Amino acid sequence: MSANWYNIQDLDKLDTPALVVYPDRVKTNIEAITGMIDDVARLRPHVKTYKNAEVTALLLEAGISKFKCATIAEAELLAISKAPDVLLAYQPEGPKLHRFIRLIHAYPKTRFACLVDNSTSAKEISDAAERYKLKIDVYLDLNVGMNRTGIPAGFDALQLYMDCEVLPGINPVGLHAYDGHIHDVDLQKRAERCNFAFDPVLKLQQSLKQKGYPEPIIVAGGSPTFPIHAKRPYVECSPGTFVYWDKGYQLGMPEQDFLPAALVITRVISLPGPTKLCLDVGHKSISAENELSKRIYFLNAPELYPVSQSEEHLVVEAGKDHKYQVGDVLYGIPHHVCPTVALYERAYTIQKENISGEWLNKARDRKITI
Repeated sequence: MSANWYNIQDLDKLDTPALVVYPDRVKTNIEAITGMIDDVARLRPHVKTYKNAEVTALLLEAGISKFKCATIAEAELLAISKAPDVLLAYQPEGPKLHRFIRLIHAYPKTRFACLVDNSTSAKEISDAAERYKLKIDVYLDLNVGMNRTGIPAGFDALQLYMDCEVLPGINPVGLHAYDGHIHDVDLQKRAERCNFAFDPVLKLQQSLKQKGYPEPIIVAGGSPTFPIHAKRPYVECSPGTFVYWDKGYQLGMPEQDFLPAALVITRVISLPGPTKLCLDVGHKSISAENELSKRIYFLNAPELYPVSQSEEHLVVEAGKDHKYQVGDVLYGIPHHVCPTVALYERAYTIQKENISGEWLNKARDRKITI
């Protein structure tokens, strides 16, 4: 594969900063992940990475029918795209619950489910569903070490599942275990931590089966632990970043050989000193939750390193006697692509080194119609 696979010939048509996507690479990544699991029915990719209908269509064409999302807009995007099975990996509260009910009514051909981790929320969801003559599938959200939502996979979780079973408006169907805190570079260590965190989940599933419940579906993991969960024949896996990949996972998950398929294009807009460049890629153009050195990596200028960033500017050190000029174009891999995509209303598609179209990131908005 060409070292300069990212080249764009008609750059004069592309204002920066811009998010660009290479569809052929997206397709290659989808082919790769379907080949990494024994049954495509066990894939439940997370829409949060890409947020558009075009990638959803490519996933559906690859035989993937189950999806995961975190917002009502993402769930609606999937329903508009005719995704058959959508898990809202969130516990809907207040207005979000009412929007979720409206979503279920608006798109009857899509099977929706959500998360629950406490009895009060379970009853609220059940009551709302019953008022609208619905029965909503729910997954018990289990805390396996992430420590943000969920209930530990022990006696209390067993009791909550049993309580959900008798509530008239909901139907417990499975267990959700997101282990996003596990991202060791060493795959063996990552597997050890993943297996340790997963063991109580498996025990809870067995306890429920012993009590006569249908075997709960288990939805587990994200991109870092995908290779581990993919080996469990009874688990649905929910990676998301694989469609676009990014520099963070390229460095941190070297065993997963996906191709970077989304870049942020930026231009040199000023030369603030003899060794420094200023680029038009600020906080509003690249995910900025990581430290300054872990935000963007330039494919055609790997020697540059950032020294400061503000809302619309990034200042980088280029060294003495550099040859960069105002107007030069840089191709950057986001360190974290998911929140970077959320900063752009559209991605420009690049095919045969030219701009071929646009993919609207419709689910970056909090609302589509509902």
